Amino acid sequence: MFTVLIMAGSFLFELTRYLSEGVPFLSVMELMALLLPGVMAKTFPMAVLLSALLAFGRLSSDSEIVAVKAAGVSLGRLMIPVAAFGIVVALATFLVTENVVPSATQVAVKKQKEFQEARNGTAAQDISHAVYDEKTGKLRASFWAADFNFLNRTLSRVQITVYDEQQMPSAYIFVNEFKYTSEKEWVMQGGGTATSADGRMTQKFESGSPEAAIVPRMDATPEELEAKLITDLDALPMGVMGKQIEKLKATPDKPGLLKDKIANLEFGYWNKVAVPLAALVFGLVGAPLGIRSHRVPASAGFWQAVIIILAYFFMANVMSILARGGRIPAFVASFLPIAIGLAVAGFLIHRRNV
Repeated sequence: MFTVLIMAGSFLFELTRYLSEGVPFLSVMELMALLLPGVMAKTFPMAVLLSALLAFGRLSSDSEIVAVKAAGVSLGRLMIPVAAFGIVVALATFLVTENVVPSATQVAVKKQKEFQEARNGTAAQDISHAVYDEKTGKLRASFWAADFNFLNRTLSRVQITVYDEQQMPSAYIFVNEFKYTSEKEWVMQGGGTATSADGRMTQKFESGSPEAAIVPRMDATPEELEAKLITDLDALPMGVMGKQIEKLKATPDKPGLLKDKIANLEFGYWNKVAVPLAALVFGLVGAPLGIRSHRVPASAGFWQAVIIILAYFFMANVMSILARGGRIPAFVASFLPIAIGLAVAGFLIHRRNV
């Protein structure tokens, strides 16, 4: 139920537009299947909440909770299997978001680019990257590629500006293509051209020639470059985000332009753990709320689930805004809703146990 609602709210208009533009139905369905893991990972905690509400609602309506309490079993003890189930779902959610969602999203992005190319004849994705000296922190070179293909792991039509010790351009280099190999390095293909900054000297070179040694080394992996392009941070593995954060922190940022970007990445990084933990919180909150009198209809569980989910994500969005603005640490912003949820769960369990 939650998966269908989120898919409809997030992607229905986009998928319908592709169909109206003549994209084959099977291709659109394939794109929807690729987007599905990311949506389902978000709905796992929601499903735990609804299941806890309905399960304990049925137990209370059949007087099973009364019988259990009469046997001397506390409500806190009843929460142990709920907590165990929530932890299992949280681990499953984390594994899906780390191992399935990123790869599926990358293929989905490629599909969307193919649809764009079919519509207007181009789907190139340009990208830029700056290389700094590890010791001095000075800018050594800046790369700009007219097209970055993550799946093929290539950079096409690359323009490189080389800087001297005074941070002034000393040379301009054009390379036809870079290919990221299994040896984890960028290999130049198709040769290129180097021109001095004053324009007096121009030299052509082929791949593997001695002159090719003047080309600066690209120090970013395809995953790190892709991290710059993806706005949905849930689509990036924690490892890639962690490396991106480390590199940005090591980059000189005198105007403070990178501060917001680092805060955003850190919030997304910790959310990779906090969002799955919502399954544990929702289970412990939903179970005591599901215990109700016989006069309350079973449909009340659905409304309670919707209200709790809206409240949780409203609080998470507020924390996101505060973290990206640098007002509170990203770690605190990610886990504060979890801490509040656990406190509420403890209060509800204690109250229902009285």
